[in-house]
Amino acid sequence: MTGEQRGRSNDPFLPQAVLHRWSEAAHCADAVFGGTVWSDGALRLERAEGTETFVDQHGHATLEWDHATFSTGWRDLPFAADELIPSWTALTPPGTRLAVRLRVRDVEGGTSPWYVMAHWASGDERVHRTTVPGQSGPFGTADVDVLTTAPGRPARSYEMEVRLARAKGVTEGPAVRALHLAASATPPGPPRGVSGPAGAWGRVLDVPTRSQELHTGHSPQWDGGGEAWSAPTCTAMLVEYFGHGPDPGEMTWIDPADTAPHVDFTARAVYDYAYKGCGNWAFNAAHPARYGLLGTVTRLRSLSELEAFICAGIPIATAQSFRIGELAGAGYSPAGSIKIVCGFTTEGDVVVNDPLSATDEEVRRVYPRGEFEHVWLSASGGGGVVYFVRPDNLPLPANVPDLDPNW
Repeated sequence: MTGEQRGRSNDPFLPQAVLHRWSEAAHCADAVFGGTVWSDGALRLERAEGTETFVDQHGHATLEWDHATFSTGWRDLPFAADELIPSWTALTPPGTRLAVRLRVRDVEGGTSPWYVMAHWASGDERVHRTTVPGQSGPFGTADVDVLTTAPGRPARSYEMEVRLARAKGVTEGPAVRALHLAASATPPGPPRGVSGPAGAWGRVLDVPTRSQELHTGHSPQWDGGGEAWSAPTCTAMLVEYFGHGPDPGEMTWIDPADTAPHVDFTARAVYDYAYKGCGNWAFNAAHPARYGLLGTVTRLRSLSELEAFICAGIPIATAQSFRIGELAGAGYSPAGSIKIVCGFTTEGDVVVNDPLSATDEEVRRVYPRGEFEHVWLSASGGGGVVYFVRPDNLPLPANVPDLDPNW
């Protein structure tokens, strides 16, 4: 399993981040298999270990499900973490689903209850993908896609469990190609300084430009397009960049006049029915699995780290919020937005696809390096959170030496 290194930054102004990954049999040596098996490049349901009645709270029929489980076992963290984000790459044929759960131990050794982080399926034919609201207690809160620990009670270890389920009468089960857990500790104050060059200045990836605003009013049952669709628009751009996307036959329910129907398709495919929105990071990272792409949510510590991905040919979706005047040229003040970093100018400024633009032609923008890094890394702006997708044959860049591996 990755994440066993213990070197890390001692700079109190820098975020701390680590990523643990289970994407091959060798990563699972200490895991607990309950009716599951790692076979043919994925975690699979080998035999049912139990049966449950699952009540879909969002309109589908209540069904009986057979299930099996996979647990990571307890994993120590190299620092006291205040946020943990699971993500996964999986295929769920119709009539199958995943349930992802997480629990933590605090610095005093107290153990939390289980938090249900997701009931997930790539389609919505038999079950609605959803998070579970109302999970808050003395150890922390499951806030949509993030487990945030309670103030003064950070996590020093965790256990993650995934339940693979299939409805009665369904013979095929889910196939989980990868599980990830990103843990982080973000300083409360603003970042200090600006990161230096790391090899990507003057390099820009040719990511297609798509405006979310062109979809205003579309699909009100999936949050209605426009300003609500920055995440699915970015995810659609990432999938399109790697030459993939839904077949025309899958999009017959979309208005034929739509110039980018794959954005509408993606919004439906990542919609969280409890959150009532399309901005769930894990759901956006999971969706591209249907095209053979691997998706991951993590935290980066600087734009210098992000440059390594651009050099490797991997554009990065970044999350941030900011006020008017904090990001020159934005012209708006979002509570939260997703932008794709496509590259850097020769001076090191950040070249992005910003979908919160009136037209496709206006999506490509340049933001000052220092201002972008500041709002992205600050605790109130995003804390360095990103998600990315890539083909299996496109290798990740090397992690930063002497720091905890965070991708």
